[in-house]
Amino acid sequence: VQLQASGGGLVQAGGSLRLSCAASGRTGSSYALGWFRQAPGKERKFVAAISWSGGSTSYADSVKGRFTISRDNTKNTVYLQMNSLKPEDTAVYYCAVTLRDNWYAMFEYDYWGQGTQVTVSS
Repeated sequence: VQLQASGGGLVQAGGSLRLSCAASGRTGSSYALGWFRQAPGKERKFVAAISWSGGSTSYADSVKGRFTISRDNTKNTVYLQMNSLKPEDTAVYYCAVTLRDNWYAMFEYDYWGQGTQVTVSS
């Protein structure tokens, strides 16, 4: 499975961005997809995840109410709508897929995209 993340950029605090993660290759399995982020000098952390059907989602406390994850399986694409962005949201955002149930741990994910930079200015 290959993952291509896109949509990052520079935005002012309070603004919005929508990230996309397009999957290709052997995507026939019912995988869940997660977003993680890594700020400079910090560890990579869980942001959000969504089940194959889209019926189940999970968010980190720091983004609840501001970020929305969704997916379009006809396009093999998952989206992360980010609203009310804060400077502390600045990070490289990575998407990854897993066939397992533990969405919060990096080691549960099998394939990773290359990351897209999100910078929020104050």
